[in-house]
Amino acid sequence: MSVAFKEYYETLGVPRTASHEEIRKAYRKLARKYHPDVNKNPGAENKFKEAAEAYEVLGDAEKRKKYDELGQNWKQGQEFQPPPGWENAHFEFNGRPESTGGFAPEDLGGFSDFFETLFGGGGFHAANMGDLGGMHGMGGAGRMGERMGRKRRGEDHEAGITISLEDAYHGAKKSISLQTAEVDEQGRVRRHTRTYDVKIPSGTTDGQKIRLAGQGSEGAGGGPAGDLYLLVTIEPHYVFRVKGHDLETDLAVTPWEAALGAKVTVRTLDGSAAINIPPGTQSGRKIRLHGKGLRHADLYAIVKIVVPEQLTRKEKELFEELARHSAFNPRE
Repeated sequence: MSVAFKEYYETLGVPRTASHEEIRKAYRKLARKYHPDVNKNPGAENKFKEAAEAYEVLGDAEKRKKYDELGQNWKQGQEFQPPPGWENAHFEFNGRPESTGGFAPEDLGGFSDFFETLFGGGGFHAANMGDLGGMHGMGGAGRMGERMGRKRRGEDHEAGITISLEDAYHGAKKSISLQTAEVDEQGRVRRHTRTYDVKIPSGTTDGQKIRLAGQGSEGAGGGPAGDLYLLVTIEPHYVFRVKGHDLETDLAVTPWEAALGAKVTVRTLDGSAAINIPPGTQSGRKIRLHGKGLRHADLYAIVKIVVPEQLTRKEKELFEELARHSAFNPRE
């Protein structure tokens, strides 16, 4: 039988040197993207089946080795006929959880003529349905993995968390709920809400990741679970601006405080602090408060000279007198 050669590495979008873990991640990504219950676009189901077929071969060390021996001499689309001796090299599916990624076998449909010619496949749809029927999401995959004697660490996951600047500075304990989407053994997408108690360390910065050990996907074959990483976003603050570990705040001063110098109070995240305004301070000058930022970095008070919007009669007289006597011209 002459059939077209299938380029499985291209199907999964991985190089021939890819590790088993890289191949597995690529398959799971494609399976989630193109599963018929998730993606209703024309052609999605075929892409789902192609990815499943490719992973059934490349995800198995023995099948991959045989395929690589042939793949060196064949290109996608060429007519292919197995070399002598391959008629006895067929393989059967063994109900491996990694073969289906937790999806139902009936969703995978038939395999290509190329696959059937090289690897067979008659054992998948009937003989192993009992094994797959006992799976319950990732937990079933773990039990199957135990029977196979293979330990595999679960995948890591990432989610976002938004916190206040006060929580980032002081540290806090938060209870958050996240929705997860999992595909069950029938290929249906199930949504679950999980609640986590999260400790926000003091000095947490924008963009930092908080690791929740063992809260990712369950492992297979008794392997450890993956981790959940929370990517921190600090929400905008009405007083302070976050600049890495440093903070900035605007400090309003009067013209006479800026000209004559003064001692003023500036707000900080742990209360307030008194600072000196040197005589002749210009608008925009930064005054540093050491150790008042995140992780003992600094807080910068940026001077903004503010004039009264409404002057009293006396204030107006004084400003007019200053104007008559002063030779200062800031535009020269």
